[in-house]
Amino acid sequence: MALGCLPGCAAVVALVLCAYGVEHAAETTARVGTTRPAATPHTAPRPHIVPRSQWLGDTAREQPRPRYDDRVVAVFVHHTDSPNGYDCADAPRVIRDLYTGQTGTRDWDDIGYNFVVDRCGTVYEGRAGGVERAVTGAHTQGFNHRTTGIAALGTFTAGMPVPRPMIRAIAALSAWKLGLTGTDPRASVRLVSSNGLSRYAAGTTAELPALAGHNDGYMTSCPGAALHARLPEIRQLAARLQGRPADAQEGHSERAVSSHPGPLRSSPQTADRRWGS
Repeated sequence: MALGCLPGCAAVVALVLCAYGVEHAAETTARVGTTRPAATPHTAPRPHIVPRSQWLGDTAREQPRPRYDDRVVAVFVHHTDSPNGYDCADAPRVIRDLYTGQTGTRDWDDIGYNFVVDRCGTVYEGRAGGVERAVTGAHTQGFNHRTTGIAALGTFTAGMPVPRPMIRAIAALSAWKLGLTGTDPRASVRLVSSNGLSRYAAGTTAELPALAGHNDGYMTSCPGAALHARLPEIRQLAARLQGRPADAQEGHSERAVSSHPGPLRSSPQTADRRWGS
């Protein structure tokens, strides 16, 4: 009789296990269903960037290896203080002349800007080291670390028109670079000055726009009053390119981000002068 009962018992056990499995699966589904979805990262596509080899040609000088930071959390916008009437096809020569002046007369190690944008909206790789990486620039004394420098090719003092393609290109480039660290171009970040010759004493924590003008960190008229006046528009456009809501500006960063993450071989002021800041 016991043996004859086995098939029936097995069926009962199978039904019990099946019921438990369905119940367990339902519980698991319920738990998964109540989990909040992961936040969508606010990134932007990388714009086309002309490599430095296309403007540098055979004029490259011997220079030290590039230096790197761990990330980029802010952008500084500059103008090159050069003539505006160039033909865009001649932009590579103009950038090459800037490079020659900075590495020759000024004895910098390389062109100081990480990127250069011409009036037609073409983006050029500036400083060596790789456009995807957090290359330490030489563009904003005291705040070269964890930032990137974008230079508008030309002079944009008060009353000078800023070409629309240039505005769009600066916004697209900023949206991409800041998006790599999830930084809202409209927000503020807290950077630690590495050089007392900036607007802030060395070691001072400064709250600055994530997309700033050169004169926000240093006593200068760069990037010119006309271009500086367009920065709010550039911030909003960059935020839209990152897919952020137009009516939701993220507030200030609560975390101090050191602009000088590692020790230098010499004092910060000497080092910043050496590297063309």
